[in-house]
Amino acid sequence: MFFVDISATALRRACAAAALIALPLVVSGCMSGEADIDLATYVEQTEPADALYNQGLANLNAGRFKEASAKFDAVDRQHPYSEFARKSMVMGAFTNYRQGKYDEAINAAKRYVSLYPSSPDAAYAQYIVGLSYFRQIRDVTQDQKESRRAIEAMEEVVQRWPESDYVDDARSKVRFARDQLAGKEMQVGRYYLERREYIAAVKRFRYVVENYSNTRHIEEALARLTEAYLSMGLQSEAQTAAAVLGHNYPDSQWYRDSFALLQTGGLSPRENSGSWLSKIGKTLTGGA
Repeated sequence: MFFVDISATALRRACAAAALIALPLVVSGCMSGEADIDLATYVEQTEPADALYNQGLANLNAGRFKEASAKFDAVDRQHPYSEFARKSMVMGAFTNYRQGKYDEAINAAKRYVSLYPSSPDAAYAQYIVGLSYFRQIRDVTQDQKESRRAIEAMEEVVQRWPESDYVDDARSKVRFARDQLAGKEMQVGRYYLERREYIAAVKRFRYVVENYSNTRHIEEALARLTEAYLSMGLQSEAQTAAAVLGHNYPDSQWYRDSFALLQTGGLSPRENSGSWLSKIGKTLTGGA
């Protein structure tokens, strides 16, 4: 599976937002091999909120994520009603995300959005929620609950903060996650098709056509419908599936295969205007 790594960009944006109330920091690539520390002792003494916050940013800048988390947590705990506590909450969520602590990042970012829905950093906090789900998306052979949650989180970014800097990437990740969901349906559909459980296979392929027509799986879904319908003896539906495929994707190898399959039975693509496929075919755009 391919992921777009935008961690460096996210880090730069996070620190740019933090600079509104703190000394500016230019965040460079993060380092590994962070030394073990006694975090309880590290933040044992009460310090001014701004000092703790800037120490957290300095640690984040140096790639010392554990120390950064400890400082941001200390700001929230020792100065709960300060502006620095608000900023520390979202920066703490980001730090957890960078450490791969996705559940902690999600919880902290959701808490931030709940408490400060109108703040300048609310869109970024929601974006962290989406990123945390996105980074956990699995191969299509496995459960896709993270894909669904990533879509929900990123669509909220788009809908609630349409002018934010994160909208374009949020939309990109929604497209990827939707492609994953379609891929899962196709994987299950092919399984049923191989077992000659044609009704179950058709159900899966039809779901892809009706719900994920703007993904890369649409061509194969139409070709598999041609195959499944033909195997069921539903020649008109098979011809319609191939006709819709050919109309929208005439240069597709899937269309050539479907055309050849129909020819083996003395048939050719022909659209039945009364078929559900004919109706859905008018909404296709000829590619994702």
